[in-house]
Amino acid sequence: MSSDPDKLIAKADKLTKLSLTRWSADWKSATVLYEQAANAFRLSKKHEKAKEAFEKASKGQEMLSSPWDAAKHMESAATVAKELGNWREVADFYRRASELYIECGRSQPASDALAKGARALEDALPEDAVKLYIDACETLEEDGKEQMAFDLYRAAASVYLKLEKYTDAATVLLRWALAADKCNATHSQCKAYLSAIIVYLYAHDFQQAEKCHNDCCQIEAFLNSDQNRCANRLLSAYSDGDVEEIKRVAQSSTISNLDHAIIRHARKLPMGDVTSLKGAAPEEEPLDEDDLT
Repeated sequence: MSSDPDKLIAKADKLTKLSLTRWSADWKSATVLYEQAANAFRLSKKHEKAKEAFEKASKGQEMLSSPWDAAKHMESAATVAKELGNWREVADFYRRASELYIECGRSQPASDALAKGARALEDALPEDAVKLYIDACETLEEDGKEQMAFDLYRAAASVYLKLEKYTDAATVLLRWALAADKCNATHSQCKAYLSAIIVYLYAHDFQQAEKCHNDCCQIEAFLNSDQNRCANRLLSAYSDGDVEEIKRVAQSSTISNLDHAIIRHARKLPMGDVTSLKGAAPEEEPLDEDDLT
């Protein structure tokens, strides 16, 4: 048999096309040829041809009712697309690989495929990267594997911080806290809450930071935690307009135990003028008797 990958592709294509003399496609033989050609193209660094061959090999495995092998080939196509800098294809291929793993009932590799795509896209397409990270989290959560999603939530929050989308970053951190709550990971939950409060303060949104803190204090585990004591000190320092105390709290061991991206932002606090907050009483919202939530 010829080892020329172009000839292997041509032969495989013929096997999958129906004609007067071929009434059924021979996907089994064709897929083997596509796989051989894909590996040969990859070895010779003919990336575009390798990518197309892996796509065809994946399609072949699908036709043979083998979604696991189809997913593996789709991941290989994504890796080659990354070499080519075809970022949209990278996202599409990893998403397709994830769907194929789901067909096998395997949430962990399905989530891993999305996370690989997200990591590959962080610099080129950060918005797409975040979506992939969030989808990877949801894939695990739908299978009751919240604990495995923690690193993915951290990664998503980190990308949002780089994009200076602070409200989105805080929202992701609060979603992480909810996931932690579901699997009784109290320490991670409390760290996520404190991280969200810090992000709001970094965005110089003191009111939202206070509101977030009040909401978090409804959770008993947070109320009695070191992270809450730290948040109280930080918010009190803001209320007093005490810049030196804010800086002291930002250097505390409780904050030093948070994720690197959060520590970096905490150490830059305060980001604006806090003297205007001194002595300012929080505005109370009028009581709406119809709204008891």
